[in-house]
Amino acid sequence: MGQKVNPVAFRVGVYEGWKSRWYAPKREFATLLVEDKKIRDYIKKHKVKEGERKGELSFPGVAKIEIERTRDEVRVIVTTARPAAIIGKGGQRADELQAELQNLTGRRINLKIEEEKNPELVAQLVAEDIGDQLVKRAGFRRVMKRAMANATEKGAKGVKIQLSGRLGGAEMARREKQNVGSIPLSTLRAKIDYGFHEAKIAQGHIGIQVWINQGEYSEDDNNGENAEKGTTPKNPTRAYKR
Repeated sequence: MGQKVNPVAFRVGVYEGWKSRWYAPKREFATLLVEDKKIRDYIKKHKVKEGERKGELSFPGVAKIEIERTRDEVRVIVTTARPAAIIGKGGQRADELQAELQNLTGRRINLKIEEEKNPELVAQLVAEDIGDQLVKRAGFRRVMKRAMANATEKGAKGVKIQLSGRLGGAEMARREKQNVGSIPLSTLRAKIDYGFHEAKIAQGHIGIQVWINQGEYSEDDNNGENAEKGTTPKNPTRAYKR
């Protein structure tokens, strides 16, 4: 079961919190859910249209996007390894992004930028970095080994990387996997981060999956201790803004 389930989703509600934190009536839920998807896609996939960087991502290095809704505003929390690329000189780019999101949703947006200090331990960022190097025609085995070495140097307990597609320009697609250390996918107390990315190369798309074992959750993070005893409290220990 652990190999077929997203490790992050498997732990949501037990050790991990939700990335969208709000409440809505049933008739509005679908609309707000689609709106969250639009916000995330706009930030993650928006590309520069003019200038020297044309075609590149406008906001690179985005690890995760959390969304909180209140009656008056939508709070968007962007965690990135390159905050300067989003904030810009004097906060100009952040103001522009906030205005663009307000035009996209028609709601008041409160944008907050947070820095990810260890991008080597964030599976999504590692997968995207591998994809960028594959697009530049780097050797896939060398890229995988380098990514695993960087993660273990930063304290990862285990790393697994899997590539699928026409690797090395081969005519037939295949799957290549490398791993180091321990990746206990079904152990809930193990903090397993998962990331997926598609690299678009000349021969086709290369699917990149990354699992990183960041150790174990602490008792203060969540309801894990109560969940193990089978006595999860009715009232959550973490209070989310709504």
